[in-house]
Amino acid sequence: MRNRFDKQLSLLNKELIQMGAMCEEAITLVTKALMIGDEKIAHKVSSTDSGIDQMERDIESLCLKLLLQQQPVAGDLRQISAALKMITDMERIGDQATDIAEIIPFLNGKIIKECEDISQMAQAAIEMVTESVDAYVKRDLTIAQMTIHHDDVVDNYFIEIKKSLIEMIENKTVNGEYALDLLMIAKYFERIGDHAVNIAEWVIFSITGEHKGD
Repeated sequence: MRNRFDKQLSLLNKELIQMGAMCEEAITLVTKALMIGDEKIAHKVSSTDSGIDQMERDIESLCLKLLLQQQPVAGDLRQISAALKMITDMERIGDQATDIAEIIPFLNGKIIKECEDISQMAQAAIEMVTESVDAYVKRDLTIAQMTIHHDDVVDNYFIEIKKSLIEMIENKTVNGEYALDLLMIAKYFERIGDHAVNIAEWVIFSITGEHKGD
């Protein structure tokens, strides 16, 4: 019985890794679309997001099966419960990548320095998503804590980008509507970082039984 349960837990880990990789792909695609002003690439994000939605349903089904059939306790129960919470944040990451993609056509292919700053912010967010899932699979508190600390990097990018865009609007060196679109994109990336933090906090819960929100 335990051997079968361990195999199902292993499958759960594999599916979480795959879902995390799809989240990374969505962020990478939308960042590339932003940097080269390519609407066709932006459209691909939607199909990736659909795949993420399907993964959420599949993992949720697996978790519920494990809960009902195996009736896990203690650490196993926390691990499965945490996975159910994590996939909600992953699904929202996909949604936010799609939200960014929907703004890109309104930029009309225009690229300014702030787009490069947003690209660096996106890369930091991707690393946070990767770390958070890695922490779950390895059951590693250090990696989970590292993810949470890395949120400061993403937040600092957002603060600097916002400051820069406000100055540009005040100096009338850029169209106000364009600047606001970029600010919204940066805000979505900041939220992606927040979701990665949520995932890391659920990892900590799965290992220790303690959650920051408790």
